Amino acid sequence: MKLLALDTATEACSVALLINGEIHARFVHAGRSHTQQLLPMVRGLMAEAGLGFAQLDGYVCGVGPGSFAGVRIGVGYVKGLALAHERPVVPVSSLSMLALPSLDAGAEGVLVAIDARLDEVYYAAYRRGADGLPQRIDEELVTPPASVPRAASGAWHAVGSGWGAYASALQQASGVTPRSIDADALPRAADALRIAQPLFAAGATITAAALVPRYLRNKVALTLVEQQVHRTR
Repeated sequence: MKLLALDTATEACSVALLINGEIHARFVHAGRSHTQQLLPMVRGLMAEAGLGFAQLDGYVCGVGPGSFAGVRIGVGYVKGLALAHERPVVPVSSLSMLALPSLDAGAEGVLVAIDARLDEVYYAAYRRGADGLPQRIDEELVTPPASVPRAASGAWHAVGSGWGAYASALQQASGVTPRSIDADALPRAADALRIAQPLFAAGATITAAALVPRYLRNKVALTLVEQQVHRTR
């Protein structure tokens, strides 16, 4: 199986290629330069493997939640390639990508929070499934940190930029003192490939036309009144 994965939903830009069970990956902190970084990364990885896009069996796309602009870049790029070559796609959540490394390291449960700006976080809780992959407990949310759901008892680890920005509020609301906090973790396309592989094997794919971003919220900026309230706090 030959699959190309990419994720541009956060300040990271990452691509990964699965070739007969082996994963080859590239990762950079792109900031806001995803448009400039993505194409050379993909072309370089494909050239190293000696592959053309027509030789791929499908695509894996990080669909967010995350930066609106970043998510659109990745989804638009994959949609174009998949349409051109008539290949299936598996969409993967940025939150589940973030959960996987901690589960690989032995965590039984992971609370993932990405800073969503506007005093909110993108949030989800995961347990390790029987296959070792992230199994989401509840729906993904965009919510104020003080309103995240209370977590079940157990040993939890915390991952994502939301924990760097709002650790105290997240701990109080979730009722959890995490065993560890990795606030610098970013989604990686290589982890998206791990999550997507069994879905491809089971035929649980979508068409390029059905690929859409997962924003979780429709609002991307504060109104003038809200900006004034934030300045006076």
